[in-house]
Amino acid sequence: MPYCDVGTQISPPSTSLSAVAPADVQLNNDVKIFYRTYGRGPTKVLLIIGLAATHEGWGPQIKGLTGTDVANDEDDAVWSGGDNEAGGGIEVCAFDNRGVGRSSIPIRKSDYSTTIMAKDAITLLDHLGWKKAHVFGHSMGSMIACKLAAMVPDRVLSLALLNATGGGFQCLPKFERRTFSVAYRFLKAKSPEQRAEVDLDTHYSQEYLEEYVGTVKRRAILYQQYVKGISNSGMQSNHGFDGQLSACWKHKMTQTEIEAIKSAGFLVSVIHGRDDIIAQLYYARRLAERFHPMARLVDLHGGHLVSHERPEEVNQALFDLIKASEVKMIPHDWTNLSNTQSWWNEKRMALIKTNQNGSNVSMKCYLTDKLHLCILYFFSLLIMILEFGRKLVWSFKPVRIGTSATYIESP
Repeated sequence: MPYCDVGTQISPPSTSLSAVAPADVQLNNDVKIFYRTYGRGPTKVLLIIGLAATHEGWGPQIKGLTGTDVANDEDDAVWSGGDNEAGGGIEVCAFDNRGVGRSSIPIRKSDYSTTIMAKDAITLLDHLGWKKAHVFGHSMGSMIACKLAAMVPDRVLSLALLNATGGGFQCLPKFERRTFSVAYRFLKAKSPEQRAEVDLDTHYSQEYLEEYVGTVKRRAILYQQYVKGISNSGMQSNHGFDGQLSACWKHKMTQTEIEAIKSAGFLVSVIHGRDDIIAQLYYARRLAERFHPMARLVDLHGGHLVSHERPEEVNQALFDLIKASEVKMIPHDWTNLSNTQSWWNEKRMALIKTNQNGSNVSMKCYLTDKLHLCILYFFSLLIMILEFGRKLVWSFKPVRIGTSATYIESP
């Protein structure tokens, strides 16, 4: 099985890396990353999966991009020439992040961050001998992809962010009964069967799950597939899950990192499911707007795993990104976003531009960000309290009973 030792293969120094990466972040010498490659061709694509998932979560995209789902290291792997829409063939690499699947599982939370995992991915690029690649990330993987692109923008051909957020409080799901129920069931899930039930409600829209495939609902079919997959790979360890979750919570893209990506000149595609209860579309749009004019927003009908729910549309969006990058499309012809900023962001950027006093500016930006977070938190809390009070008052209202003599006859 192919593994990459991320402790022995350190990426060469880069000016962009030293500018945005913390100097005290070191790679763990004991961590090995499990990966697989699919297809053949001059176009290279690195796929970075999300929280608690293995590289197999990219199945529909691997098959769509390369035309095969058989890994190159397997005996029956056959490549027919890679005749696809991008032309010339595509080689894809998908891997298990540290903390899940067949990759190493560090015990300490300090061994997990999106920056550390981005360094894992950069080392994997070195291991493969890929000088440049299209980098596509899903959920937590999109956070890692952003960090990678900010560290080594000269090695990124394009950037696709699926079901992405800006990390931190943006990872909090919508404040509604369904999400609280899913979160509670997720924490209590101890078996593949319990975990499968929760994953379905987390990954897909309810409409999609309730559709019939023949005479059976899709939920029943997916449930069997999930139970089998989780049973084969095993439940993620607590150390791995806690570490990855901590990485998501601590993730943040600074303005310096955003500018490093924008100035590199490659195109960005932000792809999102409108019915995602985990990563909200609002935050995905905000992230895309930060990359203007390099970014395009593609919102599709689907849940958090829109890459599975709408694979043809997602794959087409990825092909469009690859083709636009190859023909060096002008960013203003690529983007579908207007160059407008919220009042808050305008004031924040004005503060950065008009004050060039080093740490003093950083402290002001830090305080304004924290104030913004507090306002959002208390506003959300107020809405929840008002909604609860409304339902409580409604429950005490007398029920009006009609005068008609209708009844239901017992069978």
